[in-house]
Amino acid sequence: MRSAVATMHAISDQVSSQLKLDLVILDCPDALALGHFYAEILGWNLEEGSDASWTTLVPPGGTLSPDNPEGRTTLAFQRIDDWVEPTWPGGDHPQQFHLDFSVSDIDQAEPAVLAAGARVHQHQPSERGTFRVYLDPVGHPFCLVSG
Repeated sequence: MRSAVATMHAISDQVSSQLKLDLVILDCPDALALGHFYAEILGWNLEEGSDASWTTLVPPGGTLSPDNPEGRTTLAFQRIDDWVEPTWPGGDHPQQFHLDFSVSDIDQAEPAVLAAGARVHQHQPSERGTFRVYLDPVGHPFCLVSG
């Protein structure tokens, strides 16, 4: 058994040294519109050629590519024709994941995300106020986290 575990760790170490998280892709009804929302709250740009079907953000330092191996993970958005807004907590269409954004002060950061089109979620599970839950313009939950 130890041999199999050691082999699995060796393979895992080899693969993990090669893997880099490239894109986090969010399904939505209009990729360009949602891309604009996240570009605004993050201060990032839209990749040239982005449209309503597929939009990619360009983070500071650029995206990962063969020409830019030190680039950053970014967000992309793809249009889904039968889009259904996720529900959280629970519900018929539960969220699959959510994004957390670290901010120095949630109360100071909130007006900017609201002005960009976010809304405060009615369910706020943080008892100490260390994070606050919002919905993006198409209903994906995300959090501002005191960092």
